[in-house]
Amino acid sequence: MGIFSRKESTPVATPAPAAVSPGLAALTGDYTIDPAHTTIGFVARHAMVTNVKGAFQDFTGALHLDGENPAKSTASIDVQMASVETGNADRDGHLKSADFFKTDEFPAMTFRSTRVEALGGDDYRITGDLSILGVTKPLAIDLEFNGSAKDPFGNERVGFEGRAEILRSEWGLTWNAALETGGFLVSDKIKLNFDISAIKNA
Repeated sequence: MGIFSRKESTPVATPAPAAVSPGLAALTGDYTIDPAHTTIGFVARHAMVTNVKGAFQDFTGALHLDGENPAKSTASIDVQMASVETGNADRDGHLKSADFFKTDEFPAMTFRSTRVEALGGDDYRITGDLSILGVTKPLAIDLEFNGSAKDPFGNERVGFEGRAEILRSEWGLTWNAALETGGFLVSDKIKLNFDISAIKNA
């Protein structure tokens, strides 16, 4: 018989969920995304050998953060597609055309959250409806909370970094050109990158 008999052994208790820190709870409130310090960008593979990076310059967004219950948090973003910039005017013009974004017919891309999950630590996953070219499909974005601070102007700020991947063809973005060596000019898979700064509403 071991040192402890069955009668003497003590069941191992299940650890209680970690309490929400007072600092996180204090972040609860409504926020407006600051476009001057926020980047909504993308990366596409070009000609199967290099990456082309771009970003949208005109957008608005709002967050509701619930520090005690992150599942009650929400997010919405509206992006003006004609504000796309990739560092090349001809390419930007092509993206705005009927081959890609059709900005005359579909001026905005929108995201509306439907679910927020706390993954542990500073990591979260926000799932929502992404609408492009009149097509709406679910998108999951992995977010990392970068912290909060009061800026020199007295604004309470929060920051997040996010990333996601989409197949552009699922939203009707199907234009492409075949390469002589095989493959296509523009990748179907697009990487989305978000660097968000938001200011707490007064």
